[in-house]
Amino acid sequence: MWCQYRASGSEAESLCAELRSDGHKAQAIEADISTEDGRRSLMAQVTERQPLRCIVNNASAFEPDTGLDFDPETTLRQLSVNLIAPMSFARMLAQQAVAGDGVDRCAIHVLDQKVFNLNPDYFSYTVTKLALERAINLQALSLEGMARVCGVAPGLMFPSGPQNDENFQLAAKVNPLRRPINPADVAHACVQVATIPGMNGTTVVVDNGQHLIPLDRDIMFVVEDHLKKHH
Repeated sequence: MWCQYRASGSEAESLCAELRSDGHKAQAIEADISTEDGRRSLMAQVTERQPLRCIVNNASAFEPDTGLDFDPETTLRQLSVNLIAPMSFARMLAQQAVAGDGVDRCAIHVLDQKVFNLNPDYFSYTVTKLALERAINLQALSLEGMARVCGVAPGLMFPSGPQNDENFQLAAKVNPLRRPINPADVAHACVQVATIPGMNGTTVVVDNGQHLIPLDRDIMFVVEDHLKKHH
């Protein structure tokens, strides 16, 4: 198991150490996946000894903007990480296939419940995730016989952007189950998708039903008003 990181080296090393303590083989690896050269270099390193069977595209660029003030360069950076990188890694995974090898390869693109519950905040980020959600179906068709492509769409799991802990604790319960989303549930969903050969071209939403609660803005900006209306 490989865990790629760009800047969060200590966090990646800590995660891998925890996985190893549970009996898994895990190694952190530094790489810049915002360029094709960086992506190819990463794939070459991790497949040097043996081929991959599953890639979970979880890396994400998440920067605040709106449809009125987005910066093209910032949008392109998010596009590179959030859309181009996942599509590229899925393609490279499929390129390992040899006709008749019988290997079940799976690329899992991590989305966001926002793609099913739109609001205009984080405009460019949301656009890239919407494009990735559509790409899942197209890649599943175009990579037939070589790799499966699926999505997993989590809800709010960790503080993001300008959100403080108090705001996060409130926002994390704005879902039909009235409780925070367990990140382990999202990881478990990825494992299930990776190990069920019949799943292809589909997305599993793991958000405690957060996508069923429409909001005019991102939850961090309206959580207090929302709770006042419903209590």
